[in-house]
Formats: sequence, structure tokens, C-alpha cells
Amino acid sequence: MAKKSDTSKPSGRSNPARRSVHVPNIGIGDKDRQAIADGLARLLADTYTLYLTTHNFHWNVTGPMFNSLHAMFMLQYTELWNAVDPIAERIRSLGHAAPGSYAQFSKLSSLKDAPAVPPRAMAMVALLADGHEAVARTARSVFPLADAANDQPTADLLTQRMDVHEKTAWMLRVLLED
Repeated sequence: MAKKSDTSKPSGRSNPARRSVHVPNIGIGDKDRQAIADGLARLLADTYTLYLTTHNFHWNVTGPMFNSLHAMFMLQYTELWNAVDPIAERIRSLGHAAPGSYAQFSKLSSLKDAPAVPPRAMAMVALLADGHEAVARTARSVFPLADAANDQPTADLLTQRMDVHEKTAWMLRVLLED
């Protein structure tokens, strides 16, 4: 049987008149999109690292404040878990791959990994307060890039993340007061 000749139209990749679907044309230049995506990758790594630490502490907290801290940590790690997807999706919207491995997060994160031996309850609270402050600083460091590039979706995301992390850090710090 004779093979039919291919009369289909050329694909978008081989047609130079057609724009690549891989490069977004959203009104933000390539360099700005790259810088913002890099900053968001750091924010994603910080958020995921803090999520893991908070979940670890939820599992391993002990002492007289067990019930209240166990419940608080669960609320916090759930909020962090729900935050990672919008950050990663914003990176993708900007046309870049989101980091997603422990190795990448380890290189990108400004936070240290959770201690191998779970600390006492109030040391957990202090570490988490410091972690939320660090994530707020990371988000704040990316904001000028988004603002200068007129990237309102990223600016909005960053503003929301700063608000959550600053409030959470405050709520944790007050537990440390005498």
C-alpha cells in the first residue's frame, strides 16, 4: 500500500512566522521575567523549607503546650502547603520552570534545614518565628523587581505572603515573652 504524502500544515515550531508558545508575551521583558522568576524560586524554596520544618515540629512537639502548639503548627503548615502552588504557578506563568527538588530547594533557600534532633517546644517556636521573618524578607527582596517591571500579579502575591509571614512571626514571638 502506498504511503500518503504529508499535506498537513507545518507545526508552530518550524514556522518562523508563528511565535513560540514557550515564550510568554505578557508585557514583561525577558530579563525582568527571569529576575522575578529567580526571586520567586528563592521564595518557593524558603516556603517549602519552612513547611517541612513546621510539619516536623507538629509531629515532634512535646511538653505542657503540646495540644495548642500541635494544633497551631498544623494550621501553619497547611497555610504554607497551600502557598507553594501559587508561587510555583507564578514562576511558570512568567515562562520559567519552577524548582521542585530537595537539592534545588537546599541551594535556593535562605533557611536552614530542621534540626536532626527535635528541639524543645519553645525552641521550635523561636525557630519558626525566625523562619517566617526570613521568608518575609525574601518576599520583600523580590517586590522591587516586580514593582519596577509593572508585574502586578507577582506584587500582589508577594504582598499577601509578606502579610502572612509577618503576622505569623508576631504570633509566634509573643509566645516567647515572659
